[in-house]
Amino acid sequence: MVEILLIVGLLVAVFVGFNIGGSSTGVAFGPAVGSGLLSKLAAGALMTAFALFGAWTAGREVIKTMGGQIVPQSEFTLVASVAVLFFVGLALLISNTFGVPASTSMTAVGAIAGLGIATGTLDEGVMLEIVSWWIVAPVIAFWVCAMVGRYVYPYLDAKLKLDSSPGALVELDRDGVPMPKLGPNTTVREAASTVLVVVIACYMAYSAGASNAANAVAPLVGNGALGINEGILLSAGAIGLGAFTIARRTLDTVGNDLTELPILAALIVETVSASLITFLSYIGIPASLAVSATMCIVGLGWGRATRTVTIGEAISGKSPGMSVNALTAETREDVPPVGEESETDLAGSDLFDPGTTGRVIFFWLLTPSLSAVASYALFSATPL
Repeated sequence: MVEILLIVGLLVAVFVGFNIGGSSTGVAFGPAVGSGLLSKLAAGALMTAFALFGAWTAGREVIKTMGGQIVPQSEFTLVASVAVLFFVGLALLISNTFGVPASTSMTAVGAIAGLGIATGTLDEGVMLEIVSWWIVAPVIAFWVCAMVGRYVYPYLDAKLKLDSSPGALVELDRDGVPMPKLGPNTTVREAASTVLVVVIACYMAYSAGASNAANAVAPLVGNGALGINEGILLSAGAIGLGAFTIARRTLDTVGNDLTELPILAALIVETVSASLITFLSYIGIPASLAVSATMCIVGLGWGRATRTVTIGEAISGKSPGMSVNALTAETREDVPPVGEESETDLAGSDLFDPGTTGRVIFFWLLTPSLSAVASYALFSATPL
């Protein structure tokens, strides 16, 4: 019976990691694949390698937090561990059904918290610290990117010009010893920007591994069924499996969705969100990369769209130009100062659909809440 439960637990852990790999690969490498800088195969390989690197380093602290600090390790019986992982997998299924990316970190913590409340073993101090960071981190993500969008983005766009030229980026020079060389239309600046895009995508993969490895294996590591090294290898392998399989579809989706946005915008969003989640992982806080990245996107667009008004007017909602055109418009070499940018450049459709945004936020709150309530009900009714 114990062996069967362990096999079930391992299968559920692989399922969770598999889904994490499928979604995170699209987020990290979608811009690079969509713009033709990387193949899907190369994206899968890089995702696997850097997710393992992130899990092996910063991810250890998150596994320790989720595997024995929210509730004592003694509460993670094999049956309880399987139940917690089941709730995480169920949340992924629900969110995928409704087309909303769930936070696996928040959902996993919710299930563990439900276990702790039911058994009276929840460490309220640790839980309060985690929830506090859940509130603070998206606010930081929004305002950092808002300030970048308002004061820095137009100048970066004018200086860097991260556009792709037609033709191959690199080709093989067959005169004499075969050597790679830049394509006929490729500039040194474009080559450097390509390297930058790939490097930041790898950084995002590292962040995803650091943050999400615990979601797949923390309960099994907590109860001693797996050592921490074995758990990291299992989670990274499952993430890699997802990266090479179902991520092909998410890479198409994210890549196509992002083709209308400048590469620079994607790089800023990825850098800020990945840095924030990596920091939280190093201090042992399980947090959502999807939530942080989304708030970065909204913050960057809001900052660009409010360049024609004061911060006070923007916050009060009196801004006339909250539009996606502010983010996607071609920046002139002569960037006008804040407050003098043409309002006609900022007019257009709204930056984001309030209904869609509300639905996404609703599900971000719903999935961990359902996970906590279901976990509490299960462990209260049936001690496992």
